[in-house]
Amino acid sequence: MADIAETRAAPESHSTAGALASLSLAMLVSSLATSIANVALPTLSLAFAASFAAVQWVVLAYLLTITALIVSVGRLGDLVGRRPLLIVGLALFSAASFAAALAPSLAFLIGARAVQGLGAAVMMALTMAFVGETVPKERTGSAMGLLGTMSAVGTALGPSLGGVLIAAFGWRSIFLVNAALGAVALLAAWRFLPAAIPASEAVGIVRRAIPASKAASVVRWATGVRGEARGRFDTLGTLLLAATLAAYALSMTMGRGHFGGLNIALLGAAAAGAVLFVIVEAKVASPLVKLALLRDPVLAPSFAMNALVSTVMMATLVVGPFFLSRALGLGDAATGAVLSIGPVVSALCGVIAGRVVDRLGAAAMVTAGLVLMVAGCAALAALPGLFGVAGYAAAIILLTPGYQLFQAANNTAVMADVDRKERGVVSGMLSLSRNLGLVTGTAVMGAVFAFAVGAKDVAAAAPGAVAHGMGSTFAVAAGLVVAAMMIALASDLRERRST
Repeated sequence: MADIAETRAAPESHSTAGALASLSLAMLVSSLATSIANVALPTLSLAFAASFAAVQWVVLAYLLTITALIVSVGRLGDLVGRRPLLIVGLALFSAASFAAALAPSLAFLIGARAVQGLGAAVMMALTMAFVGETVPKERTGSAMGLLGTMSAVGTALGPSLGGVLIAAFGWRSIFLVNAALGAVALLAAWRFLPAAIPASEAVGIVRRAIPASKAASVVRWATGVRGEARGRFDTLGTLLLAATLAAYALSMTMGRGHFGGLNIALLGAAAAGAVLFVIVEAKVASPLVKLALLRDPVLAPSFAMNALVSTVMMATLVVGPFFLSRALGLGDAATGAVLSIGPVVSALCGVIAGRVVDRLGAAAMVTAGLVLMVAGCAALAALPGLFGVAGYAAAIILLTPGYQLFQAANNTAVMADVDRKERGVVSGMLSLSRNLGLVTGTAVMGAVFAFAVGAKDVAAAAPGAVAHGMGSTFAVAAGLVVAAMMIALASDLRERRST
C-alpha cells in the first residue's frame, strides 16, 4: 500500500527515458546558472560601475541561497509532494532568470539571483530524490551517473557559452538563456514526471484491495490527505538551519582569502546555531532533520566522505589557474583550455561510472573511486612540476574519473534504500554536504596554497614558489581523500559485522 501513496504506474507518456531527460535538464540548468555568471563579473562591474566586492554577490547570492535552503526544500518535497514542488521550483527559477535579465540595478540583480537560487535549491534537492521513483533499483547507479554527467556539462559549458553570449549580445543574454532552458525543463517535468495517484483512481484500487471499513482512511492517506500523519513543516528548524548554513558559508567566502575577525565571528555564530538547531530538532514533533539520520551507519559516513571529496575537488579550481598562469606562464585562453579538461572528462565518464556501479556494487566502487582520487592527487602533487601541462593534464585525467565513480557510487548507496518519506530531505542533505565541501575548500585549500607559496600576494609570487604551493596543496588533498577512504572502510567493516 505504500507504493500507492508515492506514485502510480506511469502511463506511456511518463516514460522512464522522458523522466530521466527532464531530471537531467534540471540538473544541467542549475549547474549552468552557477558557472555562467562567474564569467560575467568583470562586465557587470563596468555596467553598474561597482567594485568587484559588490558584483561578486551576483554569484554569492545564488550559492548562499542554495546552501541555506536545500535541506529545507527537500523536506518540503517529502511533505507536499516532489513533483508539484519541482515544477514550482523550475517556474521560480525561470521567472527569476528573466527578472535578472531585465535588472535595472545591481541590487535588483542580486535579489533576482537569490530567488533563482531558491528555485535551483528545489531542483538540486529533488532531482536525485526522483530517481527512486523513475528507474528500477538495479539502474540507480546509471541514473546517478547521468545526473553527474549533466552537472559536469553545465559547469563546463558555462564559461565558454557565457563568454560567447556576452561578446555577441551583452550580459543580459546569459540570464535569458537560463530562463529559456528553465522553461524547457519545466515543460519536460510537467510532461514526463510521474504524478501522485489521483483520488478517483485510489478509491477503486483501495476498494478492491481492502475491507470497506478501512477504505476511507487509506484513501485519505494514499492521496495525500494525511493530516498529522503527514507531518508539519518545521519552520523554526528551517530558519535556524538556514541562518547557520549562511553564516558558515559567509565565514568561508568573505574576505577574499584573508580570514579576519568578521570570519571568526561568523564561524562562531554558525557553531552556536548548529548547537541550537540540534537542541530544537530533538524536541519538535516533526523535525526538519531527524537526528537519527546523522547517526545512520550508511548516511553519516556518506555525507562526511562527500564533504571531504568536494573540498579536494575545489582545490583544482582554486589552485589550478594560479599554477597554469604563474608557474607555467600560460595565457588566459590556454589556461581556460587546460582547465576545461576536468569537466570534459567528467562529462564523458559519468554515465560509464554509473553503469560500473550498477554492475559491481556501490560499496566497492566508493572505495575504488577514492583509490583513484588518491592517485590523482599524488599525481597533481608531483607530475605538473616535472612535465608541465602534460603532467597536469595526465593527473586530472586520473583524478576526474575517480571523482565521478565515487559520486555515482556514494549517491547510489545513499538513495537506493532510503525510506520513501525521507527521500527529499536525504537528497537535500547529500547535496548540502557537497556544497559545504566546496565552500570549505575555497577557504581551506586556498589558505593551504597561500601558506605553501609563502608570499603575501600569490598572484605576484615567483613561478617556483607557486609550483611548490601546488605540490604541497595536493599532498594535503591526498591526505583528505585517504581520510575519506578510512571512513569508507570503517563503514564497510561495521556493515559486515552487523550482518
